[in-house]
Amino acid sequence: MATITYVFTINHVVEMLGEDLELLQAIVRNSDNLTYGNIISVVTGDDEAMTTLTDDGIDELNQMLSTARRSPEAWKESLDSFVGDEELIAHVKAKSPR
Repeated sequence: MATITYVFTINHVVEMLGEDLELLQAIVRNSDNLTYGNIISVVTGDDEAMTTLTDDGIDELNQMLSTARRSPEAWKESLDSFVGDEELIAHVKAKSPR
């Protein structure tokens, strides 16, 4: 594995991918959703941290979302699996063009 020399904040990833912040936060909250090491927490102070992603993490997340959106059924199944929060799922579905 190559040495990681920079990471992207979750807010920047939202802009890059054109995705919903709450959706991405829910996905990366569970570190099992992406390969180990692709999600990095950066401590910014006492009891404060921000979530960041590596290049590989962004690619993996983008691929995950693309695969999930291949059909309405796959999208629902993916949201249930990766997010699990019914209120957030309803929020994401309401914003979705499908």
